[in-house]
Amino acid sequence: MKNSDLNQRRQSATPRGVGVMCGFYAEKAENATLWDVEGNEVIDFAAGIAVLNTGHRHPKIVAAIEKQLQAFTHTAYQIVPYESYVALAERINERAPVNGPAKTAFFTTGAEAVENAVKIARAYTRRPGLITFGGGFHGRTFMTMALTGKVAPYKIGFGPFPGSVYHGQYPNELHGVSVDDAMASLERIFKADIAPDQVAAIVLEPVQGEGGFNVAPPAFMQALRALCDEHGILLIADEVQTGFARTGKLFAMEHHSVKADLITMAKSLAGGMPLSGVVGRAEVMDAPAPGGLGGTYAGNPLAVAAAHAVLDIIDQENLCQRANDLGLHLVEVLKQARERCPAIADIRAQGSMVAVEFNDPQTGKPSPEFTREVQNRAQQEGLLLLSCGVYGNVIRFLYPLTIPEAQFSKALDILSRALTR
Repeated sequence: MKNSDLNQRRQSATPRGVGVMCGFYAEKAENATLWDVEGNEVIDFAAGIAVLNTGHRHPKIVAAIEKQLQAFTHTAYQIVPYESYVALAERINERAPVNGPAKTAFFTTGAEAVENAVKIARAYTRRPGLITFGGGFHGRTFMTMALTGKVAPYKIGFGPFPGSVYHGQYPNELHGVSVDDAMASLERIFKADIAPDQVAAIVLEPVQGEGGFNVAPPAFMQALRALCDEHGILLIADEVQTGFARTGKLFAMEHHSVKADLITMAKSLAGGMPLSGVVGRAEVMDAPAPGGLGGTYAGNPLAVAAAHAVLDIIDQENLCQRANDLGLHLVEVLKQARERCPAIADIRAQGSMVAVEFNDPQTGKPSPEFTREVQNRAQQEGLLLLSCGVYGNVIRFLYPLTIPEAQFSKALDILSRALTR
């Protein structure tokens, strides 16, 4: 089987709207390594878009899924419930950074989690309005496209979108947006678009994913919390990408002194199995009436079994600390490369949520061209990298936190050459 043959079949069989980055096709994977159908080996610094913090096919996850396969694969939790769902909710409730007693509901995708967080917030506050931020990404469904603050490629040709959604500015030092600027943009929304007593929730990523791994300053999170408390608005932290040890904490909100009312999660929650969830203050989570939340595959038992294994692995293998250690190593390599790579405009990191942004050295403008060049150079040497950012000029690093030290060092050597040759 050849990659070129499969590409021809893909183009005939699937629509162009399903964009595909790589020209090779996976045949097998193990931890941080992919092999394509032609036997080529690739170091995976994409991890299925932040899904594989515990790596491909971790033995404990495989064992947990195999064990559940011997019991049952599906009942629909709302029809016939099962203990593993309840136990996973209990484990999340115990560790989620929310005030007071917590409750958790499980779904399937990250977008589904965000949609349900919106439903819960509106049910609790009895208000319609939602505020989110430019550069944010929250999903591809209609409500989550409305929330997303990035047009291309997610919104082109799909409007109109649900109403009562407004976008503020997210702090970004490199692009000249301070915390005061961001908060002032919310006050303008209150003056020009919607009264604060009609806003159900403010939704943000503690570290923007698609937006370029922009880290929310503590002062910004504190100001948002104060604003929400003043006006009775809920604060929703979208941790679909930041959750489950990526930032050096189980949840990125643990880096802050304030807490969210609701937290959405998905991606690395179940180590490659489709599972998402919303955890939040119990009184808020209980706002929807029975039957208002759920889904046919929500909390699938195979995915729930995998999630239990993920939590065990994070604790047993100390992945939060490992995220910090690996991130520090990568940042040091990027700083060294910056001395020889004038296109590097910024390096941002929280744990192993690391990104490097490129601008044209002559014009100072974002350089998606150089970004693609670095990606291509790295891929030629067997290292898979992902881009992001509103201008497509950021490379983000999403290696499994279980990656062996020798392989990590090899990958960083490839990265250094890609940045500086």
